[in-house]
Amino acid sequence: MTQLNDFGFGTQIRKSPFFDATLRWGAKGFSVYNHMYIPRDFGDPEQNFWNLVNDAILCDAAVERQVEIIGPDAAAFTQMLTPRDLSKMAVGQCKYVLIVNADGGILNDPILLRLAENHFWISLADSDILLWAQGVAVHSGLDVTIREPDVSPLQLQGPKSGKMMKALFGESIMDLRYYWLREVELDGIPLIVSRTGWSSELGYELYLRDGTRGDELWEKIMAAGKAFGLKPGHTSTIRRIEGGMLSYHADADIHTNPYELGLDRLVNLDMEADFIGKAALRRIKEEGVRSKQVGLVIEGAPLKGPNTRFWAIIKEGAAVGKVTSAVYSPRLEQNIALAMLSVDFAGFGTEVEVDTGSGTARATVVVRPFYDPKKKLAAA
Repeated sequence: MTQLNDFGFGTQIRKSPFFDATLRWGAKGFSVYNHMYIPRDFGDPEQNFWNLVNDAILCDAAVERQVEIIGPDAAAFTQMLTPRDLSKMAVGQCKYVLIVNADGGILNDPILLRLAENHFWISLADSDILLWAQGVAVHSGLDVTIREPDVSPLQLQGPKSGKMMKALFGESIMDLRYYWLREVELDGIPLIVSRTGWSSELGYELYLRDGTRGDELWEKIMAAGKAFGLKPGHTSTIRRIEGGMLSYHADADIHTNPYELGLDRLVNLDMEADFIGKAALRRIKEEGVRSKQVGLVIEGAPLKGPNTRFWAIIKEGAAVGKVTSAVYSPRLEQNIALAMLSVDFAGFGTEVEVDTGSGTARATVVVRPFYDPKKKLAAA
């Protein structure tokens, strides 16, 4: 573990219950997500990637703030927020959903958890859905209470995460299915555990329900994982791009819609529920989209890090799209990227040029996700 440094953190950005623990265990850099500090640097990002795909990493994911929806009309209200059909969602189940506005633009792509018949959590990507949901509720005529509970997730991700969960919770935890949750305790620490995570690997999220015990929980997990090679880490840009996972504000935002991203499966226009954005999404589907998300393989030397701005995509001298997320994959030994591209040039095998700001590079449109497209590792 490393010596603490004076990072000069202020009070206007929140710190997670695991903040002090991540400093002790080597966090060297942070960014801000949902108005909270998130560790982004535990050293070499490539080593963090290999730690994830070979063993396991523990990530402070408390920035995934929860929007809690409770009350007699909780199910009806939650359905109003998303175009995904929730009519068959069982208590104890999780679903990846989209939240869209009246124009069909994506506001968030969270995980939805159903804790009880009239009790939901929306586990957020980076946008203020708490305020959106509270605003929608004002004139909805539905009996709901919407708040942010004292809940802070950790992500335990990687092929050995199951062994660590067994060491922590016993054999029974191995029955937990992909995208399902369970209420548990660890030495009196109250938790919700789900088979979910932002890694495309086998993984679990442990939702701490008492922020005063964050330090204690972190140390218990690290101790249990020591024998299995557990390392502290951060969400891996390399692995999430390999898996074609979206990063909100980069690969999706209020100006993109589900059909551009190939997420038609998350929209049910035939269900009876009149969710926000239904008319707009029906119109978009009928008219078709002008842009489409694609995968790119970019030629040239390995990128030295992920892109920090959108890169223009050029075809026949004209801009036809943008690279939203790019990185070098040491496993695939390629520069890989997610991009939004004009549908006229989005066919597999199309060759384009990418303006990286320091020059242009040739690129080819390919199938995405780039690795394990059927999510066999995560669902194992």
